[in-house]
Amino acid sequence: MSAKNALRVRRVYEAPVPADGARVLVDRLWPRGLSKADARLTEWCKDVAPSSELRRWFRHEGPKFAEFAERYREELAREAARPALEGLRERARQGPLTLLTATKDVSVSHVNVLVEVLQEGWGGVAPRR
Repeated sequence: MSAKNALRVRRVYEAPVPADGARVLVDRLWPRGLSKADARLTEWCKDVAPSSELRRWFRHEGPKFAEFAERYREELAREAARPALEGLRERARQGPLTLLTATKDVSVSHVNVLVEVLQEGWGGVAPRR
């Protein structure tokens, strides 16, 4: 993936911009108070979101992030997530890809782990925020 085809991470509540390229929501639940028309998504990829059980356990508590990341990576390593991960990698190869989340604090979000997993093995560039 080149700098031209940047992988980005943004909150879904931020207004879309042309540089977003493909806009993919990677949360399991639909964001509160946002209409599907306003989101302007290319895709809603629930298959790479953390399981409901893991999400409830984590509750976006910063001290749990390291263990959350480990458990989430285990979920992403399962066969069920493989097609969705490959689909996201392919989108990133084709042009800009913006992964969207409703998470308030993106620094302790599953999206960071997902970016790492997507970039492993193919030299992706660091996400822009």
